[in-house]
Amino acid sequence: MRHDIQPNERSFTTKEVADELEIATPTVRKYGQVLERNGYEFFKDGDRRIFVRSDIESLIAIRDTDKPLGEIATYLVNQQKLRLDGFNETEIAVPDSPGSSPQDLDQLKESLMFLANELVATREMNVQLTNDMSQLKTTVSQLQQDHHVISSGIGNSAQRTARIEKLTEQQNNHYETLLQQEKEKTEYLQKEIQNMRDEQKKEWRSQNDFNKRLEESMTKPKGTLGRFMSMFRK
Repeated sequence: MRHDIQPNERSFTTKEVADELEIATPTVRKYGQVLERNGYEFFKDGDRRIFVRSDIESLIAIRDTDKPLGEIATYLVNQQKLRLDGFNETEIAVPDSPGSSPQDLDQLKESLMFLANELVATREMNVQLTNDMSQLKTTVSQLQQDHHVISSGIGNSAQRTARIEKLTEQQNNHYETLLQQEKEKTEYLQKEIQNMRDEQKKEWRSQNDFNKRLEESMTKPKGTLGRFMSMFRK
């Protein structure tokens, strides 16, 4: 089991490593899988990898190499084994004290490792909560903007409807006015036509009477002048 974490050493999440190395998060996972297949050990919180500075240096070596991934992964695994062996050999000896034993020391190490893993998990959870809060704020802001847009659209629609109704009323009033004017013109023209017909009938009757008198005067045995004068005396 890996136990080379230093006191107060910072741990990193997969996303933090991706940001620092300027690579995609799936790429970090890919590099981790390649290393693990060749025997590399990561600190774990369940199925999630927890990275320390030495792990990040290994990932940088993979990112910047031109060698095949399997070859560089084997080299990094060997380097980790040497580092872990050296760490075991140079562990600080704890002076013997009454009541202490190697079993107690092992339990202490396990407790420290458990606390370190819990601390890393808590940090990662805090990062996730911060991201969730930021996303929630963005969503609320977007909903507020959408509500404002919808409210503005409803207000504009009501104004347009009012203008359309007013224009329609004006057009109807104008149409009614024109219709009344046309009706009056039609009645006036009908009266004028009737007057012209009446005048024409009078002219026809007058002409018929004149023609009849002329015809009667022409048939009577009088002189030409007498017949002509008698026609105007009647």
